[in-house]
Amino acid sequence: MIPAPFDYAAPSTVEEAVTALADAGEDAKVLGGGQSLMPVLRMRLAAPTTVVDLGRIPELRGIREEADALVIGAMTTHDEVCRDESVHAHAALLAEATRTVADPQIRHRGTFGGSLAHADPAGDLLAPALALDASMTIAGPDGRRTLPAAEFFVDFFTTALAENEILVEVRVPKHTGWQAHYEKFNRVAQAWSIVAVGAALRMENGTIAEAKVGLTNMDTVPVRARAVEAALVGGPATADAVRAAARSAAAEANPGTDANADAAYRTQLARVLTARAVTAAART
Repeated sequence: MIPAPFDYAAPSTVEEAVTALADAGEDAKVLGGGQSLMPVLRMRLAAPTTVVDLGRIPELRGIREEADALVIGAMTTHDEVCRDESVHAHAALLAEATRTVADPQIRHRGTFGGSLAHADPAGDLLAPALALDASMTIAGPDGRRTLPAAEFFVDFFTTALAENEILVEVRVPKHTGWQAHYEKFNRVAQAWSIVAVGAALRMENGTIAEAKVGLTNMDTVPVRARAVEAALVGGPATADAVRAAARSAAAEANPGTDANADAAYRTQLARVLTARAVTAAART
């Protein structure tokens, strides 16, 4: 199908992008990599008056280190994230999760910030960003503000971004030396997660000194499995200890029921995948 007519803006700075959104009003859409927006435009499930393309803004691309944080530009592609050496060294969970996103073609076009701003609860990057205590830098007419991931994700396909704001960059505290694994369950290759679990561990002499666990598609927003984290810390990464901790994986979740799985099935998946993710992370 052919999209409905719309105006097109291609700003070269963040400030120009914010102005373009403000001028366009509430019916504008932001174009990142286009992997989510273009299909709905073609099917006319969305008919914006203006599309603001962020692809020509250099500030929104790239990965850099700043003291104790990694800073990832919102328009950095998935492929760039999963190949970057600093991401592997300081935020291994992001690299692990990003390499499971769709297929190589999508990873070369889709963007890190676009995935987060789209806020699909089945998206693979939301839970790792939450687990690693990432924060989002947002630009709008009143300047810039920063929100932790826990406040950025509001509901199903909904974030704290206002209609005239854009996501500029994501700051991820360095987790240097942490071991990580992302365990994903889907029915067919390259499909969305029915449930997935990301685990990051800091090990000391065979003991789990710190643990961070995030759940994908177990609620309308990503879920931090804090009960699991608390149960893991201070103990060994033995099969029995990990399985015992994983029993509380869904304690803070509210899984839904759809054509792929009901709530009870998702709850059991979360327990099984949490045990697998933690065990695999401990072995890396």
